Amino acid sequence: MTKEIEKAGITIVQMANLLPVAKTVGSNRIVPTISIPYPLGDPATPVEEQHKLRKHRVGVALDALATPIKEQTVFPV
Repeated sequence: MTKEIEKAGITIVQMANLLPVAKTVGSNRIVPTISIPYPLGDPATPVEEQHKLRKHRVGVALDALATPIKEQTVFPV
């Protein structure tokens, strides 16, 4: 689906914890997440820590949107 959205001229970032799958389906900009049930947080941590994790990953995704790329790129977090 990400390839189709990009064909329409909309830049997209896929946040995924299964990086091989994201690469296989052709996502161009990929940001790793934490886990399958909790991609942007960890309920075992305090709320403040969860917010910090989420803010950081979303920030990486926003930076990825503004970064010109030539090939599939996994952005480090």
